[in-house]
Amino acid sequence: MRLKLLALFAAALIVTPLSAAPAQTPEPAWQAAAKLKRGVNIIGYDPLWRDPAKARFQTKHFTIIKQGGFDFVRVVLQAFEHMDAQNRLDPQWLATLDRVVKEATAAGLTVILDEHDFNRCSAAPDACEPKLIAFWQQIGERYRGAPTTVLFELLNEPHAPLDAARWNAMLGRLIPVVRATNPNRTLVIGPTRWNNLEELPTLDLPKDDRNIIVTFHSYEPFRFTHQGAPWAEDMAKVSGVPFTAADEARIRADYDKVAAWSKANNRPILLGEFGAYDKSGIPMEARVRYTTAVRREAEAHAFPWAYWQFDSDFVVYDIDKGQWVEPIRQALAPKGK
Repeated sequence: MRLKLLALFAAALIVTPLSAAPAQTPEPAWQAAAKLKRGVNIIGYDPLWRDPAKARFQTKHFTIIKQGGFDFVRVVLQAFEHMDAQNRLDPQWLATLDRVVKEATAAGLTVILDEHDFNRCSAAPDACEPKLIAFWQQIGERYRGAPTTVLFELLNEPHAPLDAARWNAMLGRLIPVVRATNPNRTLVIGPTRWNNLEELPTLDLPKDDRNIIVTFHSYEPFRFTHQGAPWAEDMAKVSGVPFTAADEARIRADYDKVAAWSKANNRPILLGEFGAYDKSGIPMEARVRYTTAVRREAEAHAFPWAYWQFDSDFVVYDIDKGQWVEPIRQALAPKGK
């Protein structure tokens, strides 16, 4: 009898382990990242910021974006030019931003507010820092009651002379400013060298702040994506550069590096920008192949992404014609996916 009871007890241990651990709730940044999938950068260069009556982007475009297969927008904000001598934001500019956030949210889109004065901040970090702090003090206070679907990206693409040491020091002062009004807001922060994935190991974030999504930007191979771009050094006269199988393999290997860093540091990832210039004669089929490869690899690595951009250049939507650039949209949001 005793042997029979021991056998039954042993069987019970096999069927129902006594040490089964309860499932852990994902940290808030991981929860926020899981709700982001496919996004697009918007309105950084739209006249609406100076005169809403001249806006190219209209309310209807939020619904068009949602119906086109996207679930979030990265709102590109060049706010410094809308500040007075005391770094106070222009009330009309703020009212426009309020409308943008309200209408995007109403369309069912998550919103990333991206402070995009990266060239001014990188050229003169000491002059930038008080303006950046003032910006996030005002935005933090204004949107402290906003839904969790509004995220704050503290600065786009810091680069030299705003190097890693200076950027980390700036973050050490900037993050507490935001947390004073938004202790539970999801932040988006990237490394230096234009949010370069190779700089991820240099990014020094507060270990106890687990509501930060880390972003990187991906424009490699640069000679392909920026051929003919007049603002890019030594690229204005470049043409005829193909997108190759070797380029696809490099993208995959690069994203493997990002995924490894993400796992080692327990930080979710956002691919915040990618795209190929559209005004220099790059064949559409090459742009589609590149766009498809980046989107496919980002999703294979579970990175939400935001395409650069809706209007202006690199476009996925032709506002003048009122229609999608359908080959690019299909590469980003294929039907049935």
